[in-house]
Amino acid sequence: MSTVQCRDFQIGKGKPLTLIAGPCVVENEKMILETCESILKTVRDLPVQFIFKSSYKKANRTSISGFSGLPTDEALGILEKVGQTFDVPVLTDIHTELEVPLVAGIVDVLQIPAFLSRQTDLLLAAGRSGKVVNIKKGQFMAPEDMSRAAEKVASTGNENILLTERGASFGYRNLVVDMRGLVIMAGSGYPVVYDATHSVQIPSGKGTASGGQPEFILPLARAALATGAVSTIFMEVHPNPPEAFSDAASQLALDLFPDAVRQLVNIYQQVADL
Repeated sequence: MSTVQCRDFQIGKGKPLTLIAGPCVVENEKMILETCESILKTVRDLPVQFIFKSSYKKANRTSISGFSGLPTDEALGILEKVGQTFDVPVLTDIHTELEVPLVAGIVDVLQIPAFLSRQTDLLLAAGRSGKVVNIKKGQFMAPEDMSRAAEKVASTGNENILLTERGASFGYRNLVVDMRGLVIMAGSGYPVVYDATHSVQIPSGKGTASGGQPEFILPLARAALATGAVSTIFMEVHPNPPEAFSDAASQLALDLFPDAVRQLVNIYQQVADL
């Protein structure tokens, strides 16, 4: 499966660059809608396919005091409004198989969080939904292992599968991205996504929350595209990252987003011409 169908466009090698972008978590309706509108203004005149991303729930907080999300109905209602208002595909995370029927009725892409990338029942339930399934590679997994995770989803007859690199654990509280892994995952036949913002996290680096090094978001995203193995960039963006309810230290500031996207499109097109 070299390409994945998402609404009216295909994701994969030979297709336009796909961008998955949005705030880490649904904080409130106003911010979510305004951020989506701003992103659309940036990508409207660029050869980019866009999927809006925001988690309706965050189930893996560093601390019990961390923000885990608005009430489920409210958060999913906001994501549904994004899809209806702007006519864009929407991606959000799922954490248990029991969530799948509810969430799949609202969004276009079900995302399997990295910590849950080996959970067979969750992968099977996501596959049976018929939605696009984005599997984030666990920080503890080798790139070769992602083919096994994809096989679980594909066993349901659903091959609309994306595989996402988000960094591998390197000792305690540090992540590194092995660019060889992008090429290895591309060998699975499924489109590869590079998560440019979670890759710069410092897990639990602030004690009760994760830290980050956002200055490396764009350099690593450029490097990932230069491998020729990546067709999609995942990037969490926020109008004011220091005030974000989640991942405040690793989201890209919204005002830096337009220049970043233009650079990424340029690199993607140059690599495609090689």
